[in-house]
Amino acid sequence: MTLVVITFLAILTVAAAVGVVVIAALTVTRRIAPARAMIGSAALWLAFVIALVATSGSLYLSEVARFTPCALCWYQRIAMYPLVIILGIAAWRGDRGVRRYVVPLATVGAIIAAYHVALQRLPGLPSGTCSLDVPCTAIYVERFGFVTIPFMALVAFLSILALLVGLLPSDAGKPPEPA
Repeated sequence: MTLVVITFLAILTVAAAVGVVVIAALTVTRRIAPARAMIGSAALWLAFVIALVATSGSLYLSEVARFTPCALCWYQRIAMYPLVIILGIAAWRGDRGVRRYVVPLATVGAIIAAYHVALQRLPGLPSGTCSLDVPCTAIYVERFGFVTIPFMALVAFLSILALLVGLLPSDAGKPPEPA
């Protein structure tokens, strides 16, 4: 069962990574407007689902598959778990202003995840946060030759950022809601 779940999460990761690349390409070529019009406020719901799947996946891997999270995994969890609640409430309320809270948190998570991916792929990097009991360089899961747990987290953070920065319509020119 664990292999099925891990493979499913890896497939979702690859699909999300393709989405991030597409959004980035559309942004760079200045052709993002049609995608923004098509996705619109659903970007909040998609970001919420990504945070929910990432959180559920990390809990599954630690509580069911019994993979002990390393220090960097814990830092990534600290950045991801609140996003479920924040994005869920924002999606429910249609609050596009949540971007100012989510982007910094997701950016920090993405930086930590990127460093974690680099540690796994470049073992010579300094890894001051790692312990001998649960090393940050350990690869518990690898699918398709490159999808590891930190890579999954990195793609989840980047997907949330791409949705909120690239596809969520701006509130520019919209008067603030009364308190």
